[in-house]
Amino acid sequence: MQKMKRSFWMRKIAGFILIAAAAILFFTFIVMTLWNSILTPVIGVHNIDFGQALGILVLSKILFGGFRGGGWRGRGRYWNSEMRNKWQTMTAEEKEKFKQEWRNRCNRNSTSSNAHDTTSDQA
Repeated sequence: MQKMKRSFWMRKIAGFILIAAAAILFFTFIVMTLWNSILTPVIGVHNIDFGQALGILVLSKILFGGFRGGGWRGRGRYWNSEMRNKWQTMTAEEKEKFKQEWRNRCNRNSTSSNAHDTTSDQA
């Protein structure tokens, strides 16, 4: 019985490693193909090989995903739950003040860009 459980988990781990390796190879091939077929003619960069495409994937994982916690998605869920908790504990007056502050922030940005546009049209 114990030996059967162990062999089951060993096969499951081996299958996971095999699928992960196949996925990495597949996505590396996709990056290489897209780079060579789109970026080369459009902006004139050199073609890349498989190793360089793998390096681009690793670099993008470091820059945009990290190696722990699932990247930005995990942080977004945490922030959303924190804001939801904060919102639920606010009084009606605090909620209205919060909404007004955000309206002012958004309107100020759009008004300043509109003011910039009108001054550039007059010049």
